[in-house]
Amino acid sequence: MNIVVFDLETQNLFEDVGGRTNIAALKVSCAVTWSSVRDDFAVYWEKDVPALIAELKSAGRVIGFNVKGFDYEVLRPYAPDERLQFLPTLDIMADLFQALSFRVSLDSVARATLGDTKTASGIQAVQWWREGKLDPLVEYCKADVDVTRRIYEFGCANGYVNYFTRLGSKQKVQVKWKC
Repeated sequence: MNIVVFDLETQNLFEDVGGRTNIAALKVSCAVTWSSVRDDFAVYWEKDVPALIAELKSAGRVIGFNVKGFDYEVLRPYAPDERLQFLPTLDIMADLFQALSFRVSLDSVARATLGDTKTASGIQAVQWWREGKLDPLVEYCKADVDVTRRIYEFGCANGYVNYFTRLGSKQKVQVKWKC
């Protein structure tokens, strides 16, 4: 089964599009996938969104962090007839929310589980896009895909991942992911 780990970055910030209710207006700047079949990354730009969606649809499983609540919503205007929310998807953030009843960040889970951190933020990614600095934008998106993949693999191998509470204590949460 081909597992595809996925993340995207946007051209705009929420403040540019009138708030969080307008996710679809954020527009794709770049997206990155990692495929277990090719064991490598693929980079997609806004013009490549149809190929990105084709890869997601062909996957046996899509893995992401807030992919259902954010990434798929950003993609909606590019493929309004596609039902991306019905793809076989593990949204790690949504899964952890279901277990914990509160949201945890990718950075918190990466630091607590892997001892790794995010390399930048979505705000920085938009700035790079606007400045035409595409190499750091792609590297940031790749890094998020890589850390998401490693969190997924850790959870599969160990049956749990860790996160940091707001007070800074490290906590464990059990996961039962199809691996």
